[in-house]
Amino acid sequence: MASDEYHRRTLITRLNIRSNEDEQLLIDTIEEWLDGCNIGSDLAWNECYTKSDVRELAKDRIKQDTELGDQHATLACHEVAGAIKSCIERRKSGKKASQPRFTTRSMTYDRRTLTVFPEKEKVSLTTLGDHSRVHADLALPEDEDGYQYEYLDSDEWEYTESTLHYRDGDWYIHLGYRKPKEDKAVSATENGTVLGVDLGVNQIAVTSTARFFDAAELNHHRREFEKTRASLQQTGTQSAHRTIQSLSGREERYVKHVLHSVANGIVEEALDHDCDGIVFEKLDGIREDLPDAEWHSEWAFRKLRDFVEYKAEYESLFVDTTSRRNTSKRCNHCGFTHDENRHAGQFECQSCGKQNHADYNAAKNVAELYLRRGHQPSGRRSVSQYALKSGPRTPS
Repeated sequence: MASDEYHRRTLITRLNIRSNEDEQLLIDTIEEWLDGCNIGSDLAWNECYTKSDVRELAKDRIKQDTELGDQHATLACHEVAGAIKSCIERRKSGKKASQPRFTTRSMTYDRRTLTVFPEKEKVSLTTLGDHSRVHADLALPEDEDGYQYEYLDSDEWEYTESTLHYRDGDWYIHLGYRKPKEDKAVSATENGTVLGVDLGVNQIAVTSTARFFDAAELNHHRREFEKTRASLQQTGTQSAHRTIQSLSGREERYVKHVLHSVANGIVEEALDHDCDGIVFEKLDGIREDLPDAEWHSEWAFRKLRDFVEYKAEYESLFVDTTSRRNTSKRCNHCGFTHDENRHAGQFECQSCGKQNHADYNAAKNVAELYLRRGHQPSGRRSVSQYALKSGPRTPS
């Protein structure tokens, strides 16, 4: 069954390692994994990027130069192939991309190298070689209504490729789960509705229904992280370098937490307004269009959309994109498009005089131009209107 024929979810929880010996064995395994990935990257860079080609080129060398077993050597090749492919895609879009280097203490597991025991709430992980294993307990929430139990106790969801993470002295497991999508024929109707979403500078996101997700607190925390990082860099000691690495991990987790919250809000807004889908602008060139967004990076924008897609799929909502062209310059009231219409966070049409919040005006344009340009979600009912705070509107 093709990968796009599955619903996919991720169960995230801490792991309790049972002994210092087991913890050291896992640390050693991750270090060997990183070495294996970097060996594969050295061999495959500028040579190949498909999983099969990287396996053929690098797997034997990885097994020879590390203590990884056969399956983890295979998974390391797959990790390298995915990283190189991402670099190639960046180059095709005119962006710089250097050879992948693997330094973050995390590694991939699959059904051959990881076993889940739902009844005992524990996992078994392959370490160095093919036969050495470590058993660890899942640190699940005491509340049995926690989302993790939905997958652990389910006969419908099966665990697949997962990721082990080690950061700040703690272990985390991201267990991947999947189940086949139901093959349902969806009939086309006339009145499907979409929610438009604009990504901005002072607002992380604004919807066509006038829900604002402010970036002020996130900007503040990012500035504080940056001040601390700059101070540590001036110190220049080995200890300061380790602290910077730890700080970067905390910053990334904080940003992900905020983006998860925003994604939840966007999906809730779509459900509250009986939408069939959510529409973003394409991310091409967004870093150049929003140079003053303190919180932003292309990674953050993509991560937010990924979170929305993940949560929307669970609610049977589609997520799609449309071109960024003129969404910030076009008056949603009369359609007049001009560079002078937008002044920072305010929008005032030079033709009809209509005034509005610039990001809110853009969010409505994202949805309306998506419909005007004839986009339709594949395999779902057609959409012809978009959600506003006062109700749906059909483009005239």
